[in-house]
Amino acid sequence: MDGIAIEDSDLDFGPVHGRMQWYVDQGMLPSVATAVLHEGRLVDCQTFGAMDLETQRPLLPDAIYRIFSNTKKITSVAAMMLYERGCFQLDDALADYLPAFSEVQVLKPDAQSERDLEPARSPMTVRQVMSHSAGLSYGFVEPHSLIDRLYGEAGITSLITVYDRDLEGLCEMVARQPLAYQPGSDWRYSVSADVLARLIELWSGQRFGDFLREHIFAPLGMIDSGFHVPEDKLDRLVTMYAPTPKGMVSQDAPPASAWAAPRALQSGGAGLVSTMADYLRFVQMLAGGGELDGTRILQPQTLALMLDNQLEPDIQVRFPFWEMPDTVFGLGFALKRSPAEGEPDTAIDEYHWGGMAGTHSFIAPRAKLAGLCFTQVMPFFWHPFSHDFKRAAYKAVS
Repeated sequence: MDGIAIEDSDLDFGPVHGRMQWYVDQGMLPSVATAVLHEGRLVDCQTFGAMDLETQRPLLPDAIYRIFSNTKKITSVAAMMLYERGCFQLDDALADYLPAFSEVQVLKPDAQSERDLEPARSPMTVRQVMSHSAGLSYGFVEPHSLIDRLYGEAGITSLITVYDRDLEGLCEMVARQPLAYQPGSDWRYSVSADVLARLIELWSGQRFGDFLREHIFAPLGMIDSGFHVPEDKLDRLVTMYAPTPKGMVSQDAPPASAWAAPRALQSGGAGLVSTMADYLRFVQMLAGGGELDGTRILQPQTLALMLDNQLEPDIQVRFPFWEMPDTVFGLGFALKRSPAEGEPDTAIDEYHWGGMAGTHSFIAPRAKLAGLCFTQVMPFFWHPFSHDFKRAAYKAVS
């Protein structure tokens, strides 16, 4: 790829390329870009397919993607940079910074309506916000559940990036909703990273996007990452599709993209656009223990804290549509654990997360492996192509 230096390697990535090309040839993906890091070296990076199905223009090496929930990892890193400065403690009450959350009520376990409430037995904490265990929700994960129905009726959904409100206004909306469960007692995917983004504004005194640009993007050389695509870069924005019985249908495309102009909401949970080169720099920093090319973003001990399970015993990450065995959650990352005999149960195989339109990344410390695979199909939060990519990458380096 242009602008990405691949080091010589005797590893065979032919099976990786073949499998990704198969998805494109079968019409299951309009395009996909992949990258593999092994022992700290970039050993493979490829593009497959087209920028859009209408013109069949080949996928650009510097294509821009809507990374949706891969934003969450960047938001978590930003928060922990402020943690290192002493701006907050993990067990601080959320209401200490956002008073609107001081009077939240909790849905009773057998609640049938929004009137079946009980008081919160303990305050929501920053730690719980960062680990999706505070009791917040989205409006889409379980649309038939009472809590997601209430979020949906309030206008809080997975695509909050299109709303014409800022982070302060969004938090006020969220604070008016009941909690799905008592704080800390369960795990539920939620708008927590957007609440965290508002906290970052309060702790730093900067608008969220300005903080990211100054303290993460500029130091790491992430020149194409932000909350919208400038006009002179719109031709690099990949068209986003949705699968239908009649084939892929365009959902967002330049020049009339929803990401073509700045918006009031700089979503910490789903708002960023980025390129493979930019996000690779971010992943390399994480794989390097918080440092890249002499630029330190996080101290090693801070990253280690982020990779420590923050959930109570017997709580695991789960979705109604996807089983995630042996998976818990740290501060911004899902953690997959299957320790070998004699290893501590804190040993992790991978830390990872992905975006709703199919932008996935993982880091596997014990295998000294990291990988990224990006496409633009909605909703592809998890899809077989990302698992096939991961399996093939592991096999290539083993």
